[in-house]
Amino acid sequence: MAVLTRFVLPHAAPRFGDARFGAPLPGEEGNAAFGLLRARWTGRGLELTGFARPDDRSTARPGSAWTWLTLRRDDRQVPVHVPTRPRRLPEVTDDSAQPEHNHDWAGFTALVEPRRLRAADGWLLGDWSVEATLFTLPRPTRLRRQYGGLAPHWCGSGEYPPARWVDHDVRLLPHFADGRLALRLERPAVRLTRAVPDPDGIGLHLATADPGQARTVLRLRHRESGTVRTEPAHRTGRTVTARLPYALFTADGRGAGELEHWDAELVDPDGAVDRLVLDERGAPVTGQHPLPGGADRVLHLKHLADGRLQLCVRPAAGWIERLTPRAGGFDLAGRCPAPGPLDLVLRHSGSGTEVRHPVRLGPGLRFTVRLPATRTGSDGTALPLRKGLWEVSLHPAGRPGPARPLTAAPAVLAALPAATLAGGKRIVLERRWHDTLVLDSTPVLSPTERSAWTQARQRTAGYPAARREPLREAVLYDVFGGRGYADSPRAVHAELARRGTPLEHLWVVDDAQAELPPGVRAVRVWSPEWYRALATSRYLVGNTHFPDFLQRRPGQVVVQTWHGALLKRIAHDVDNPWLADHGYLASLDRETPHWSLLLSPSPFATPILRRAFRYRGEILESGYPRNDVLARPDPRRAAAVRRRLGIPEGRRVVLYAPTWREDRPRPDGDGFRLDLRLDLDRARRALGGDHVLLLRPHAHVREPLTGTGDGFAVDCADYPDVQELLLVADVLVTDYSSILFDFAITGRPVLFFTYDLAHYRDSLRGFAFDFEAQAPGPLLDDSAALVAALREVADTGGAVPAGYAERYRRFRAVHCALDDGAAASRVVDRMLELGGAAGRAGQEKP
Repeated sequence: MAVLTRFVLPHAAPRFGDARFGAPLPGEEGNAAFGLLRARWTGRGLELTGFARPDDRSTARPGSAWTWLTLRRDDRQVPVHVPTRPRRLPEVTDDSAQPEHNHDWAGFTALVEPRRLRAADGWLLGDWSVEATLFTLPRPTRLRRQYGGLAPHWCGSGEYPPARWVDHDVRLLPHFADGRLALRLERPAVRLTRAVPDPDGIGLHLATADPGQARTVLRLRHRESGTVRTEPAHRTGRTVTARLPYALFTADGRGAGELEHWDAELVDPDGAVDRLVLDERGAPVTGQHPLPGGADRVLHLKHLADGRLQLCVRPAAGWIERLTPRAGGFDLAGRCPAPGPLDLVLRHSGSGTEVRHPVRLGPGLRFTVRLPATRTGSDGTALPLRKGLWEVSLHPAGRPGPARPLTAAPAVLAALPAATLAGGKRIVLERRWHDTLVLDSTPVLSPTERSAWTQARQRTAGYPAARREPLREAVLYDVFGGRGYADSPRAVHAELARRGTPLEHLWVVDDAQAELPPGVRAVRVWSPEWYRALATSRYLVGNTHFPDFLQRRPGQVVVQTWHGALLKRIAHDVDNPWLADHGYLASLDRETPHWSLLLSPSPFATPILRRAFRYRGEILESGYPRNDVLARPDPRRAAAVRRRLGIPEGRRVVLYAPTWREDRPRPDGDGFRLDLRLDLDRARRALGGDHVLLLRPHAHVREPLTGTGDGFAVDCADYPDVQELLLVADVLVTDYSSILFDFAITGRPVLFFTYDLAHYRDSLRGFAFDFEAQAPGPLLDDSAALVAALREVADTGGAVPAGYAERYRRFRAVHCALDDGAAASRVVDRMLELGGAAGRAGQEKP
């Protein structure tokens, strides 16, 4: 590195404005990515943490890449060279989202010392470009240089790096110009140092760089209407005072918009115009001031990311003045001049899931609230927030009104990001758009574990290596890729535990979103221990697809319980291109030869499963283990489920559980949209006095339910085991979901809400039998008819609707004949028999 510094770096960066900037030199190959991740001020200066990685080779070892920063003001100014210190940052490899190269050592930290931007006669004011040079050694005898600018990160100080006053009237402002980091060293002409509110307005105290002229005015421009107003400003030397009357912001119908902006400028008689830069070193200047008239409107003196003042008229927002990380959350304190009680609402930016907590309001418009890092599911279990971004806002409690973001006061910005732990996950309080708070629930896997580079090597090297280890007497259970402790694998585990079978029990969990019983160890999906468990566990028990790289090894038993009986067509029986176009069928054909055992819920389903999966192995007609709880219901378990759901004594329970539609994908590609045709208001009026409605969308649906939480409609999308909902339901409402077959075991009424029957039958999926002729309940095509049918079922004592008793009996005889409460026992018997035979065969091999 010493040789590199001495002989290469002074000539590293091209001239400012050179067309080669950001591109390889002639004869160089490949591109490189440069970025700023974090920026903070220390006692010595501005510390920049970023990365520079080539696209065509790894930078996985110390010394495999070096980065050099060069600051340039103009062609006449000698550039300032800033050496960097290499840093190991696995998140750079993860963020690259490619499996070919490891960039763990592409990170760097650099220190920009303000004193180096000063000459003997004073500060070198102006705009400074920040040019990055990446050095790599593509061959032992060749040094390659690649150039670029540091791009912004998606949040925090990497998106809006902080400024600092480096002298009493000079500040250094890092900012992004055309997507590249730059520095502005400036002496602002006007600094806003104080804002003093009174009943009718706000007095401003300004400091100017020059004495100026006496007849200075404050000019305000309303962006939305173009209205321009001037207010007198009084100058005494370098001090200027002005006043902002509140009436100005509400005159002529202004101030009623959702968000209105005013720009403020100081104007001299000679036409010189200067924006107001905030200087809060002496006291806070920014804040919200209620406008008179009783309406929910405030004048917000806002500190923009560039340090300048913006005046906003809007509903009051949460103004956070203090935050303290705690175990499981963050304590926030601040002000919100808004009427009435408020709720803190966390909303997942992907699924729309909401978490609500009341806000404790105190005198002086102040509030305190715990911002949680956990959520409580519909079953009462507290789990860490699901991975992803959570928007944070204040909402009126129990009444309509605007959502109010949580905004960090300037003094709080330095405390961000702040982090806490919940359930083994790191939950980070961050900021976007300079000062708006968001929660980032980070993945449970570390950046090293989850990167595409690591995952590719786990599949191609880690898993094959683990397959050479001895098998261990363990069962690895998987429910929908780690969703939770539920379904047939749960029943298989319970049966093994009841018998005391000497096995280790491992449960696949995604994102720490499951509560497991004693004696079961969680295995993080996609983690190194997950790959090893797939390779070394004697038994694999899953209810959905196993990974496409899985290869059943000698002595291993793979039990596919599947997760539904056959109403709609599945797999190769589906006559539309959707599944094939998405690679599903090809992946399925690679997987099925590695199953040891496929469970069938009935003799009717067996030939369909074999044909649809093109499966040639053993099928066990056992019934589904998950349905033992319905065939032999336990009143104590049912009572416990009702208590967890908060169902009052004597209320009838309606479970609405529709399936998903693959022709309704979400625009972002993450899951499918909800098509809730049920009129909740009508249902509430007709049934609310003596019913509770449990809403259970399909797991593929990624949209929030609205209109729940009032004691009548209950959102059960996150309830871990749907069999427990079936256990307490008095009536099932579904459409084409296989949940029908499970519930039919109970003999209780089923209603079918089939508003799109023709489309689903003829264009989307189709049915495995004549559904319209054999459905064990009425097919209803509009919400009014459905609600009326539910009311009629209740009024007739919960009987199967008239005319459907015989059809229901025949349906159960065909599809529920194996549901006698002993399915789990049959499955475990055969699973252990296969495992024992495989183990003996392995021992007999020479």
